[in-house]
Amino acid sequence: MKTVLVIPARYNSSRLPGKPLLPIAGKPMLQRVYECAQEAGFGEIIIATDDERIHQACQVFGADVCMTSAEHETGSDRLAEVVEIRQLADEDIVVNLQGDEPLTPAVNLHQVAYNLEHNPEAMIATLCTSIMNEAEYEDPNVVKVVTDNNGMAMYFSRASIPYQRDSDFAAAEFAKRHLGIYAYRAGYLRNFVKMESCQLEQLEKLEQLRAMWYGTRIHVAEAQEIPGPGVDTPEDLVALNQLFAAM
Repeated sequence: MKTVLVIPARYNSSRLPGKPLLPIAGKPMLQRVYECAQEAGFGEIIIATDDERIHQACQVFGADVCMTSAEHETGSDRLAEVVEIRQLADEDIVVNLQGDEPLTPAVNLHQVAYNLEHNPEAMIATLCTSIMNEAEYEDPNVVKVVTDNNGMAMYFSRASIPYQRDSDFAAAEFAKRHLGIYAYRAGYLRNFVKMESCQLEQLEKLEQLRAMWYGTRIHVAEAQEIPGPGVDTPEDLVALNQLFAAM
C-alpha cells in the first residue's frame, strides 16, 4: 500500500476564471498548493487537470501532471481517472488536496491518510473543526457534519444540524464544520464514479451524500490544526495575498 496526494485543478471557475493560475505573492496559486504538499513530505504528488495552460504552468515549477478528461463534473471523477491512468492498486490511499487551499496544514494531510488506513471499515476519511459562532452555524455555505460515537459520519448538510429543539446546551457548540479534505481507497474511487447520483446529493449539492446513500462509511475526525483560508472569491484572493506578504 502507498499513499498518493492528488491536487485536482480545473481552469474554469464561475467566480474566479483561471483560478489555479492567479498569483499569490508572485507565484500561481496552484504552485503555492503544490509547495504546501511538498512541505508535507508526500513522496508522490500529482496535479490532475484538463487544461493545457495549467499543464504548462506546472512544467515550469516541476510538478508531475496527469492530463484528464474535460468532461468530469466532480473532483472525485478526476481522481478516479488518475487512479486508472497511474494504475494504482485498490489498497492504495489517495489524498485529495483542493487546488485553492494553499494553507492546508501538513499535519492534517497526514492525519486524514492515517485515519483511513487505521479504520478498515471506512472507504473515505475526512476532517472537521468546531463551529465558531452562530453565523457559521446558520450559513448554508458552511457544510455541517454529524457523526456517531465511533467517528463515522451520520449526515452532511448545508442546514443547521444538529437542530436544537429544547436541550440545555447550544447546538452550535456541538456542531462541526466539514473541511473539504479527503482520503479515499483507490479501489473505492473506481466504484464510486459508477454510482448514480441520488436525490440528497442533488438537493444539497454535496457529493459525499452519494457515498452515504449507498452505505459507504466515512470516517470524520477533528482536524489537528485549523487550516488557513482558501480562495473562492476575488476578496479571498486579496486577503490571501496580504497574508502571504505578511509572512
